[in-house]
Amino acid sequence: MFYKEILSAVAIALTLVAFYPYVRGIIQGAIKPHVFSWVIWGTTTFVVFLAQLEAHGGVGAWPIGVSGSITILIAILAYVKRADVAITKTDWLFFIAAMSSLPLWYLTSDPVWAVVVLTVVDLLGFGPTVRKVNANPHSESLPFFALFAARNSIVVMALEDYSVVTVLFPATTAAACVLLMALIAYRRHCSIDSPQK
Repeated sequence: MFYKEILSAVAIALTLVAFYPYVRGIIQGAIKPHVFSWVIWGTTTFVVFLAQLEAHGGVGAWPIGVSGSITILIAILAYVKRADVAITKTDWLFFIAAMSSLPLWYLTSDPVWAVVVLTVVDLLGFGPTVRKVNANPHSESLPFFALFAARNSIVVMALEDYSVVTVLFPATTAAACVLLMALIAYRRHCSIDSPQK
């Protein structure tokens, strides 16, 4: 299964390639991530990594672990840099729903339900970013989410064991990234076409 190790290494490399300019953009003030989204994503990604290891995801789980660690760093940077401090009632609803769901994965003690709950929580994390991108489509990086869609697809191929536990999270995250990219592209197109006031 040497090719699985190669796919895992490619997925980790894509993770680093995607995150480097994103982190640099945050530090420079060009990218303004929503802190709630990144706290949710960091938490769920790292916990899913642990669940994947338990379910024998093998080397295919390692890119998720690397991603979870860096995602937590981005959440910290978003808070420290005050990247997006415009927090609405809807953002609070997404955040509270996501965070209150996390204990459910522990209580189920079933890795399948844990990953299902964590995947739903992770999708809730897209809520504040979707709202932000809808209002300001240039506040996020389109290539970043493209690399993550590709990375998560490679993660699925690199998994050593295929099950709901190992596949659901990366496959769903890839699809969510593609949908977010479509929204970013559409809103950017609309902002170009809209008449200047």
